[in-house]
Amino acid sequence: MKRLIHCWGLAVLFLFAANALIACSDDDPMEERTEVPVPPSDEGGGEDEGNTDNTDGDNTDGENNTSMERNIIVSVNGTSFAATLADNDAARAFAALLPLTLDMNEMNGNEKYHYLDSHLPTESYRPGTIQAGDLMLYGSSCIVLFYETFRSGYSYTRLGQIDNPEGLAAALGGGDVSVRFEVR
Repeated sequence: MKRLIHCWGLAVLFLFAANALIACSDDDPMEERTEVPVPPSDEGGGEDEGNTDNTDGDNTDGENNTSMERNIIVSVNGTSFAATLADNDAARAFAALLPLTLDMNEMNGNEKYHYLDSHLPTESYRPGTIQAGDLMLYGSSCIVLFYETFRSGYSYTRLGQIDNPEGLAAALGGGDVSVRFEVR
């Protein structure tokens, strides 16, 4: 009987620990949302607010506004990394927010994350293996930048990828960090 109670106690402890390690767990990754954030107005905004025309007019293809500049720069602690955004609605909505500086929190020794105030469209899937340099959306508002390669069963929407992630882990460091995303 003592063994049974001990085993149940370990199982409960394991489930609690596993739940605590889930990145951005406040957002439901299976919930489909299609709201596109409204870019801030030009009135009274700072450098990161109100200026969403960062491609000198080249971010649209005329009538349907579906094309965008897919090349961005991700800057961390004085080191810049070239990145390419995915060709999907979530990446287009993210690009509309740029330039953007995010205070990103450390999670699990392999990623940095930040909750946006608005929701992005989702096209979530289970990648199986996360690659160092993957820029993903967890749920509809959690931006995640991965700096290690590992297997995962979680679902994400792809936003983009650092073109060459060499040095990314060192630049991001082990704690929380400020990361700037801007159009190249």
